[in-house]
Amino acid sequence: MLKLTIPAAELWDESKNEFITTKEQTLCLEHSLYSVSKWEAKHHKSFFSKTEKTYEELKDYIACMSLDENTDPAVYNALTLSHIQQINKYINEPMTATSFSEKGSGKGSREAVTAEIIYWQMIAAGVPFECQYWHINRLFTLLRVCAIKSKPPKKMSRGEIMRQNSALNSARRRRLGSRG
Repeated sequence: MLKLTIPAAELWDESKNEFITTKEQTLCLEHSLYSVSKWEAKHHKSFFSKTEKTYEELKDYIACMSLDENTDPAVYNALTLSHIQQINKYINEPMTATSFSEKGSGKGSREAVTAEIIYWQMIAAGVPFECQYWHINRLFTLLRVCAIKSKPPKKMSRGEIMRQNSALNSARRRRLGSRG
């Protein structure tokens, strides 16, 4: 969870032609599948698409990340560039010590990743729904671990089998003091 303190501010509302005053507020934000699903329900597009989000879409996502339902909506207009940078840094954090070897990984699927696809992956992997509130990168890591661990072991090639058998035979000969 990311906690940000947004100081009190006086902002200009162009639509009403008046000044708006916001109080100091602490935002508690969580970048989770639940937040993504709320944002996608409003915007009707994939949050994970490669297209750049508008400033309004970004503000909407920050509102979706908020854990406090009673947050004054005007506070999102008081976010500074520093706040946005902190939020982006938090969103991009891996939130885990698990790492993966990229050796042999081909190109990913061209399928649009939506909240429903991720929920399906959770169901398929037997991941409980409480995990929808985790940081999304941690959830992605768990889903990737589940996918890796559920794959059958890779079959050895004929050459690999022959090298393994040769090494085992050599070790047995040395252990038994035999020549063959």
